[in-house]
Amino acid sequence: MRIIPRRIERDKILNSLPWVMVYGRRKTGKTFLVERFVPHDRFFFVNRDSTVLDKKTGKLYAYSEFREVFREILGRGTIVIDEFHRLPRQFLDLLHSTGVRGSLILITSALWAGKKLLGTSEPLLGLVRAVRIGLVDPAEIMRELSSEFHGSELVETSVYLREVFLVPFFKPPIRRFVADFLSENRFFLSALIGEIFTEEERGLSRVYEAVMKCVADGKNTSTEISSIVFSRGLISKDNPGVLQKYLNTLTEMNILEKIPVFASKKFRYYHVSPLLDLHFTLMEKYSYTETPVPGRFLRKIVDEKTPHYVEGFFRHLLSSMFGMRPFRLEGKDWEIDVALAEFGKIRVVAEVKWKNRIDPGTVKRIEKNLSRFGNAKKILIVPDASVLGAEPEKVEVWDARKILSVITHGLQRADTAFR
Repeated sequence: MRIIPRRIERDKILNSLPWVMVYGRRKTGKTFLVERFVPHDRFFFVNRDSTVLDKKTGKLYAYSEFREVFREILGRGTIVIDEFHRLPRQFLDLLHSTGVRGSLILITSALWAGKKLLGTSEPLLGLVRAVRIGLVDPAEIMRELSSEFHGSELVETSVYLREVFLVPFFKPPIRRFVADFLSENRFFLSALIGEIFTEEERGLSRVYEAVMKCVADGKNTSTEISSIVFSRGLISKDNPGVLQKYLNTLTEMNILEKIPVFASKKFRYYHVSPLLDLHFTLMEKYSYTETPVPGRFLRKIVDEKTPHYVEGFFRHLLSSMFGMRPFRLEGKDWEIDVALAEFGKIRVVAEVKWKNRIDPGTVKRIEKNLSRFGNAKKILIVPDASVLGAEPEKVEVWDARKILSVITHGLQRADTAFR
């Protein structure tokens, strides 16, 4: 059985103690991470009816009983409460009144808990640090899978298995697996998103769903999304300002990511999860939750979109490697896949060409586009260096083997890398 240790997130949780709230979208591995890799003394799970299961002893408590047990053990080691938002609100008042004692880890997948409980008027403010758990770090997933996969298959498998709930089910090859998973689990994926909303927010979920469909369909600026959502009668005005709260919420919950366009006030939004992007693409274009789509057709869609997901994967990977913020670079008739900036200056530019063959003309065009950025480090990312029809003169070529080596052995510091 493959297990991804998630050392980065584990360390964030440990460094955020004594009291920490672990939150994020469902099925990102929060419970597994804490239960398997974070030392604790007691682990409680809150059921939907607010009864509480002690996972160590198997005993089930009513809330009134759990409250007394909790008061007694607080301060004695590390306590974990999973899905704590299902407890009555009085429990938050109890935490506020007792103050920080011992170590406490609260886990939640609820939208309102992750977004509101640390607000200015909430009882947990100042007591609890928040740690958001999203997809697995790109470098970590590549390292963990490198003993099984190599080259382009390692990269593409890493792209999709950042979604850790896929890991136990995965059987290579990755593209066929993803297509089959979409076909067999389309209703599960819809429910996965729906569960983040409280009952009071169910009416808003149609707006969120429309936004996610737009982004999956390539309409990724707030202006474009606003026009489409308004045309469907879901918001009162065709105004990006009206839509912004929905975009902010989806970004805060790590369902969408917001990438700024360099030297402008514009942002572009993308799905964080390639699997969910595929799901909403198929919903938007083909209504596949209502009418089954043939497997051959699903595999074609996966083949078409995988290179775009590889591009996003490397945007995150390079951003982490160099410790710089990612941007989009766009001109009238050109754009750059990956750009990293530091102190308002572009320091790294990269093009991702995920193809089996790249002709000399394409290599020249890439060199021309990247040459616009003077002293910036210039990188061309390909599956394997052998796919190049010509060797670029002033651009570094990084293939899957080179990238894994950099992840494993480290990257030169900026004072030497940019000379």
